[in-house]
Amino acid sequence: MYDAIIVGARCAGSPLAMLLARKGYKVLLLDKASFPSDTLSTHHIHQPGVARLKRWGLIEKIQASNCTPTTQIKFDVGPFDLVGTPPPAENIAAAYAPRRSVLDKILVDAAVEAGAELRERFSVEELTNDGWGVTGIRGRDHKGSIVTERARIVIGADGARSFVAREVQAHVYHDRGMLTCNYYSYWSGVPVETVELYPRAGRMMVVDKTNDGLTLIVVVWPKEKFQQVRSNIEAEFMREIRESVPTLAARIEGGRREERFAGTGFIPNFLRKPYGPGWALVGDAGYHKDPITAQGITNSFSHAEMLAEALDEGFSGSRKTQQALTDYEQRRNEEVLPMFEHTTQLAKLQPPPPEMLRLLNALRSNQDEIGRFIGTVTGTFPVKEFFSPENINRVMEASALTPAA
Repeated sequence: MYDAIIVGARCAGSPLAMLLARKGYKVLLLDKASFPSDTLSTHHIHQPGVARLKRWGLIEKIQASNCTPTTQIKFDVGPFDLVGTPPPAENIAAAYAPRRSVLDKILVDAAVEAGAELRERFSVEELTNDGWGVTGIRGRDHKGSIVTERARIVIGADGARSFVAREVQAHVYHDRGMLTCNYYSYWSGVPVETVELYPRAGRMMVVDKTNDGLTLIVVVWPKEKFQQVRSNIEAEFMREIRESVPTLAARIEGGRREERFAGTGFIPNFLRKPYGPGWALVGDAGYHKDPITAQGITNSFSHAEMLAEALDEGFSGSRKTQQALTDYEQRRNEEVLPMFEHTTQLAKLQPPPPEMLRLLNALRSNQDEIGRFIGTVTGTFPVKEFFSPENINRVMEASALTPAA
């Protein structure tokens, strides 16, 4: 009998297993994959996520993986760009974009080191139920043998297509559908100093550093273009970059693509009810959004921490589990909803309206405000506060007082 069975051992499941095991709970961590292994990802861990890695004692392992940090973001709108440093999170100024084969292995190993039991290449086929709620799982291990295990709670950390969420019929709300598709790959010989964002009408390009001197380059399109892009990925990928950012295309052509393209047309935007009798959801299983703001890994870390705290309260008897999980959902939603709305708006890939262009233009002479604007992407400055009428008026007035260059 386990305290918790966690289905999915990547960037939500493994931290949750680690945190619960560190508190002394008996945890079983399951995944279809074995580690190290890759998965579709935007890679980027914003400063709040890096702060958690430091708090968990894992940041040194990321740094030792030959993953170069970044501290600035360039937001290029075509006629001009804004380059700024976002506010730090818990004194952490650096962000990282590790390969998932690197990051997930670090997280899995930390869970095992903390005392969680890991079973790789395990396929969950059924949730067991006693009529009142979920009591455990039944599935096949790596040898094909049928295995049944019981727990006080079963947690789905198994992504947007979560088997656990489907089995318990978790309620979906704030459903914004699918807005974009994307493809990416890795290049050597493409110099990059900062994270580079190139929003354009109907597309977006992202450039980032990852492990071993490689540069990650992503192109985002409206979801309607998925089949067209998929039919000839490299041609469509490079055509968009040549037309939108010729200088970036020249840099890419001076380097070498090191791996095949990866991408997807399945990018839903929703929140799910993250708990019920005998079950809970964490990470993308409970909250999924477009990767255009690269919040996925950072949110998974945060929500794993929230859920670990709630379960500890319930397991220890300091609060009723139902009450603790209700608070978990409320805290999660309070944290993510402003960024969720901001993200889904950006994912429409519409040209910025005139008032937004005026605001961005006004920022050009104010480095502090550029940093706060960049912070709305990294999650280190409140979206609502930056885009409040009062703040916009203040930025515009300050710009009017600044002499022209």
